[in-house]
Amino acid sequence: MPNFDCFVLFAEMRTGSNFLETNLNSFAGIKCHGELFNPHFIAYPGTHDVMGITQAMRDADPARLLGTIRLETGVLSGFRFFHDHDPRVLELILPDPRCAKIILTRNPIESYVSRKIAAATGQWKLTNARNAKSDRVRFDPAEFEAHLTALQAFQLQILGALQRTGQTAFYLDYEDLQDVEVMNGLAAFLGVADRIEDLDRKLKKQNPEPIEEKVVNFPEMEAVLARLDRFNLARTPNFEPRRGAAIPSYLAAATSPFLYLPVPGGPVAAMRDWLHRLDGAPPEGDFTMRSLRQWKLAHPGHRSFSVLRHPLVRAHAAYRARIAGDGPGVLRGIRDTLARTMGLQLPDEPDDHAGHRAAFEVFLGFLKANLGGQTNLRVDPVWASQAALLQGMGGFALPDAILREERLSDDLPMLLAQIGLKTPCPPMPQTDPEHERLAAIHRPQQDALIREVYLRDYIAFGFDDWRPAQAA
Repeated sequence: MPNFDCFVLFAEMRTGSNFLETNLNSFAGIKCHGELFNPHFIAYPGTHDVMGITQAMRDADPARLLGTIRLETGVLSGFRFFHDHDPRVLELILPDPRCAKIILTRNPIESYVSRKIAAATGQWKLTNARNAKSDRVRFDPAEFEAHLTALQAFQLQILGALQRTGQTAFYLDYEDLQDVEVMNGLAAFLGVADRIEDLDRKLKKQNPEPIEEKVVNFPEMEAVLARLDRFNLARTPNFEPRRGAAIPSYLAAATSPFLYLPVPGGPVAAMRDWLHRLDGAPPEGDFTMRSLRQWKLAHPGHRSFSVLRHPLVRAHAAYRARIAGDGPGVLRGIRDTLARTMGLQLPDEPDDHAGHRAAFEVFLGFLKANLGGQTNLRVDPVWASQAALLQGMGGFALPDAILREERLSDDLPMLLAQIGLKTPCPPMPQTDPEHERLAAIHRPQQDALIREVYLRDYIAFGFDDWRPAQAA
């Protein structure tokens, strides 16, 4: 009798999960249903329902779809699950020993480059090598760091859940997918008697060239990866270092013993500019745990600080940067989902205050549900609670001082005086370029709603209602 009544394949984009699904489905007795809990579609793009359950039904009650595939007769059913899929599903499957766990990983730099090429060429699957498309892409250190951080956090979440519940998983690396005996071993792990003699190779490997031929700034990439000082990244669950703090985002003044620990969604650009003018040189960043410890040892008497932003101002900045904008930071998938599920309509004209207000208040409604665990969309750091983000910093070190955005002109000189700096304190630049936009659409109802969204921050930090006259 099988030990499991369903399975989950934990993977990420460009790790070989399509190839693995195809080969799992070649076993009699196994059925993989694709990305069942992708927030933007159900199972596969263009699929309207799975076993009679539509996307809307799934979003309303993910447990219903999970229960339905468990009852599928004649096969052991499962699905692929990525780090940005419906987080509610993890609460159902991680502690459940009747749900088999398969964990597929790939060297993170290879999956990152592969994803960049696929995005550039528009080719996400290849079945005929004659139709292969290729391109050379640029390695972006900050983008890769975000990619790696997301992978680490997800893998550590899975590992911790398995450890606490006494479960094990079947681990696969990208290269293991070419071994038919490993595939048969996976079937044995799942409790399926069927075996295959060869692999289904309809899907072809894309861009098999050496990685130096696929990256236009390969020397820069080598230098950045060497600086990261991580070892054996492709082997789950041994990701290093295990950290919750976003240390690469920290900024140190060029010469002064002053360290800024940014809270995502806060006045990061303005503080970077202020640190630049403090010492007349760009601040130092891109730290690792090791290099940050070395900086601290080399700067006795140093002080570190973070800056809190009023929750309404921060939510509005997140809306403008992540939802309403058109730059590289826009989360278009989430924006499309909000348009489809919550009726979000972005105004056509920049001075359409009524349209701007309506769209922003839809976004506030989404934040309340998202932070309350009532959506199938991830919590982005730029709108996570500031209390949670500061707790994450505590995994490495808490800041010496937590300042307020509206009081920076008063508090920064005091902090400089504490460490005896004789350098005149540069005047604070504008920290919120969206201040006038928010002032134009602000109304008291927003204060009540934002308090519900960020009650934890209001309790922890004593925020009051936002006043449009506050300094920007």
